[in-house]
Amino acid sequence: MSGPLQGVKIVEIAGIGPGPFAAMMLADMGAEIVRVDRAQSVSGNFDRQNLEILNRGRRSIGVDLKQPEGVETVLRLVEQADALIEGFRPGVAERLNIGPDACLARNPKLVYGRMTGWGQDGPYAQAAGHDINYIALAGALAHFGRAGSKPTPPINVVGDFGGGGMLMAFGIACGLVESGRSGQGQVIDAAMVDGSAALMAMMWGFQALGGWGEFGTNVLDTGAPFYDTYETADGKYISIGALEPQFYAELVNRIGIADEVDLARQMDGTTFAEFREKFTVLFKTKTRDDWCEILEHTDACFAPVLTMAEAVDHPHIKARKTVVNEFGIDQPAPAPRFSRTPGEIQGPPAWPGQHTDDVLADWGFPADEVAKLREAGAIK
Repeated sequence: MSGPLQGVKIVEIAGIGPGPFAAMMLADMGAEIVRVDRAQSVSGNFDRQNLEILNRGRRSIGVDLKQPEGVETVLRLVEQADALIEGFRPGVAERLNIGPDACLARNPKLVYGRMTGWGQDGPYAQAAGHDINYIALAGALAHFGRAGSKPTPPINVVGDFGGGGMLMAFGIACGLVESGRSGQGQVIDAAMVDGSAALMAMMWGFQALGGWGEFGTNVLDTGAPFYDTYETADGKYISIGALEPQFYAELVNRIGIADEVDLARQMDGTTFAEFREKFTVLFKTKTRDDWCEILEHTDACFAPVLTMAEAVDHPHIKARKTVVNEFGIDQPAPAPRFSRTPGEIQGPPAWPGQHTDDVLADWGFPADEVAKLREAGAIK
């Protein structure tokens, strides 16, 4: 293993979405992570390739948490771990006897990460939900979309991954730094509703300053023609983000309408409709590749709008190895990048229970004890 978190040991209680994403990020940075999957999920057919990229880089054991021996197995792993990640509704981990009190009693230095949508308390804490609900309540979803349309969910990158998994990974990293100083663990309450609100910090600032208007009328939410996407002659799309005056000047000069533009009125909202129509017509006169030839590698703040399949082959993505092919799967490379201790994808996604015996042996369980746990059905 390599990466800045080399030597860190983490127990991940299997979940979906943000929890696995946080674990993936930490594994990419070199942490040794054991994923605890439900024994009922273990099929035993490990010859097939697992394509769940979120599960890359860590090994999996199958444990029955409804059996005392299964719970004890997890607690013995916790004794050796630096951190734990779980994504149950509030109170579920406690009922399974692997909650914060039980784990910190075994390992007072443990950083215990709790990933939920609504948080550990509050009126919504026990309600079901998904990304769309969390970003809605946080005041984020209402600002994604065009004027005259309904809010459009930005798939689930804001709540699940930006405001959830990445928030958890950041929390675990912070907790590890602090526990290294104090010798004491603590509990991290990472809620997607909180993280989604945090991602909107700049917009809250704009609102406080009186600089944020109605839905779809602001510079950054498609209200301005110079910060938007446009269809091209071949039915594809380009993105324009010429916010600053010097970049706007570069844009209008390169697309041939500099003599039609009063640069001093760039931010004059009364001109937006006129120039949106002008840009819409103009950009549809050439193909996406034509516009790339004109605008790429300039200060016009331009990029083609690429699908995942197209991004793989773009020269910049290829040069930086932003997307890599590992284990026969195209996938994002570890990020961010470190000059001295670079992260790397530690291994392919594991099937539930694929490494039960190996992991327990590596974490100090004698072979005869592993055999007894398996015979009792506590592990699989």
